[in-house]
Amino acid sequence: MLNTTTGTVLSVKKLWWLRLSTKAVHLGAQDGALFPHILKIRYMADGMEYTKNKWVLTKKPIPQEGDTVQLIYDDLKPEKIKLDL
Repeated sequence: MLNTTTGTVLSVKKLWWLRLSTKAVHLGAQDGALFPHILKIRYMADGMEYTKNKWVLTKKPIPQEGDTVQLIYDDLKPEKIKLDL
């Protein structure tokens, strides 16, 4: 069964060296480029505290350190999470 919880972002690292292109033709060096981020998140699930690194690639605003994020997890494997961005 899937559950939701909130987590706190402990750190955010932008992977500048891993540029992913979203356009076939570029007008500049950063035109259409997306850079993934790694978020370190602390959360509680089933009475236990977990800390997890999560790789994020999105066009939406990236959560910053100290932000609260919504997470989805499975009761059977609470260490596996999905960010609800």
